[in-house]
Amino acid sequence: MVLVSALLYMWGMAALEGKPRSFWDSLEWASESLSTTGYGADSHWNHPLMVLLVVVVQFAGVFLVFLIFPIFLIPFLEERFETRLPQRAEAGLSDHAILFRYGPAVETLLDELAGAGVPSLVLEGDEALARRLLDRGRRVVLGGLTDDGLEAVNLSRARALIANGTDDENAAVVLSARQLGFRGPVLALVEEPFHRRPMMLAGATAVFTPRHILGAALAARASVRINPRVSGIQQLGRNLEVAEIRVHPRSPLAGHTLNETAIGSRTGAIVIGEWIGGELKMPDGSGLRLEPDGILVVVGSHASIDRLRELAGGAVTLRREGPFVIGGGGEVGRKVAELLRVVGEEVRLIDRRPGPEVDQVGDVLDARLLEAAGVKDAQAVILALDTDSATLFATVILKDLAPEVPVIARVNQAENVERIHRAGADFALSISQVSGQMLAQKLLGEEAVSVDPQLKVLKVAAAGLAGRRPAELGVRERTGCSIVAVERGEEVLVGFGPDFHFQPEDAVYVCGSSRGVRRFQEVFGRG
Repeated sequence: MVLVSALLYMWGMAALEGKPRSFWDSLEWASESLSTTGYGADSHWNHPLMVLLVVVVQFAGVFLVFLIFPIFLIPFLEERFETRLPQRAEAGLSDHAILFRYGPAVETLLDELAGAGVPSLVLEGDEALARRLLDRGRRVVLGGLTDDGLEAVNLSRARALIANGTDDENAAVVLSARQLGFRGPVLALVEEPFHRRPMMLAGATAVFTPRHILGAALAARASVRINPRVSGIQQLGRNLEVAEIRVHPRSPLAGHTLNETAIGSRTGAIVIGEWIGGELKMPDGSGLRLEPDGILVVVGSHASIDRLRELAGGAVTLRREGPFVIGGGGEVGRKVAELLRVVGEEVRLIDRRPGPEVDQVGDVLDARLLEAAGVKDAQAVILALDTDSATLFATVILKDLAPEVPVIARVNQAENVERIHRAGADFALSISQVSGQMLAQKLLGEEAVSVDPQLKVLKVAAAGLAGRRPAELGVRERTGCSIVAVERGEEVLVGFGPDFHFQPEDAVYVCGSSRGVRRFQEVFGRG
């Protein structure tokens, strides 16, 4: 462009203006014009064709400056100086988990593997996404479905392969891995349930549908018929019950520790945990603080739970009867409704579009529609909406309409879980959390963390405790468990006075998390 402009200018000045210029003078003019730096000796022309030539070259210069720098020069410099994406895994990497394609369903899995000390490697074909993962400290290789891509991630030395692409991509990567001779476990995630069997035929060890897993987790969190809050409590018949009691912000218990309130000695009920922001906090030696709007998990007789409710200033016990209101009739919402109906729960499904399973047609963000659906009398409201922003707004509306009704929310992006908790949701589960921990359970066994920590009752012999009082054992401080009942002959004792001592023939019922129960067995023996 510079040379052509210089030659045209040299000819025009000689033929049209009558002022010949040398090639070097013309080259200087062309460079000054196209680089938009201005003019030296020549700044005025008379002939119309020369004026048009100068104007065209001026505009061409401006255009080229804005074209060359952002489109060519800056990307060229970025490519030259930015960190190059790895094309192959390091030679010494072995016993690692390979994740084909990154996404929300495997985000938590990467954290679980890191916590268990298992190296992971993401095979990602999207260069921009691969670069973001690299910037966040993830081990990543830029590659695709080809055999070379799988060999580049040391497939032969990997402990497992997790396929998280589209269903057809997953089938291709499973087949390729098996054809390359990989004999380790291959876990695949599929969008369509009817693709599970073909994926197994392709060579997958196990196939998961993340949205169905999330639906099952939401249903289990909602209904005690699917997931009892304390397993094994039925051993005690009608003597004990499990209740979930919400601590009102104005309750005299709010803000105090379990030791300060002396709930056990004053009511006979035993607090074995508190749900705070979707997380179950267990009592320990430091003393559990009873947070406003927290939900206490309590074990005791009917009378002792009534006394606790009075002590808490009229605290509300979460309902065990009434309908479940589900907002959102997509795949997750329909799965939740199906599971709840199977166990005999009453369900009211709300969706924008009519359908055979939809009970109320309309917008979940309409307070009048929610009231007509009976949210004030519901056991819980389950939000299975497509966007986190809608879930956030619906949670605020529900907490204003029915503040005591638990809200269980589906979350799409894991980073929004805390935000939706702050909006008032009692429990929030993301696809990342549920499917990631399910995969970790498959890969790591007991090293994985359960989505909903299981509380259980363990019956043990009291031989090692004979002659001692419950207060002097420090069971809660040492193990995180609580002694909830003692079976003595035909009688089940649920209250322990200051003179109570264990007898050799007693059977002791201990309640706590799985980890706490194991700790109790280690400290006090496995009778």
